[in-house]
Amino acid sequence: MFENIVTYFESIDPILAALYATLFTWGLTALGASAVFLFKTMNRVVLDGMLGFTGGVMVAASYWSLLSPAIEMSKGEGFTKVIPAAVGFMLGALFLFGLDKALPHLHINFKESEKEGIKTPWQRTTLLTLAITLHNIPEGLAIGVLFGGVAAGIPEASIAGALTLAIGIGIQNFPEGIAVSMPLRRMGMTRRKSFMYGQASALVEPIAGVLGAFAVAFFTPILPYALAFAAGAMIFVVVEEVIPETQQDKNTDIATLGFIAGFIVMMTLDVALG
Repeated sequence: MFENIVTYFESIDPILAALYATLFTWGLTALGASAVFLFKTMNRVVLDGMLGFTGGVMVAASYWSLLSPAIEMSKGEGFTKVIPAAVGFMLGALFLFGLDKALPHLHINFKESEKEGIKTPWQRTTLLTLAITLHNIPEGLAIGVLFGGVAAGIPEASIAGALTLAIGIGIQNFPEGIAVSMPLRRMGMTRRKSFMYGQASALVEPIAGVLGAFAVAFFTPILPYALAFAAGAMIFVVVEEVIPETQQDKNTDIATLGFIAGFIVMMTLDVALG
């Protein structure tokens, strides 16, 4: 089945393929958010385990799908070969650092007094959604960059690799959708509104995906930098946001095991399919 999907995506424009792939990852976020129609609450242990799983997938994807190909396709030897990956990785982390300081948001398991970004009168629900939106920007960008590499004819970039990354990110987007909608429902928001906020947190992925594909397709030399940029942004999100969110209660072991499981799933997908 995977081979048939690859064949289809190879037959269409890679930028359009990037849009389809990121719409798929958004769709799985929406599917996760729809759990709010079945349950009013979800055990905090389960939520922390899901967030840990999300972090594991993001870290594994950062290396196997992004950093490793970025280094492989860079020219030169030794220190020269790793410069594009190092520069791109740092720029990606700094980009998310800037967004983190500027965009008002509140992490899921944090108190309202711990909200970050510029001061704003926005409601807690909006701030919670924006926190997950930050997670999704580098994810959509990563998928788009890989498809853009295919459009540019870079040998190291493949449709199979891009689709594998999309599948991995889609899998971890499912618990992300739950992690947004359930806390909102618990705060008293209606099921419909909780779902709408949950799915909206991933709407940025198709936008970032198409922009990333366009940028690489029309300016090929930036591909290794762009891949590493997405990796740096994802690692920043994991270390600065995802992991601290899982450490606010007494479920650190569950969150850690979830992280390990997510890493294994993404590594297996990339090696087996990519």
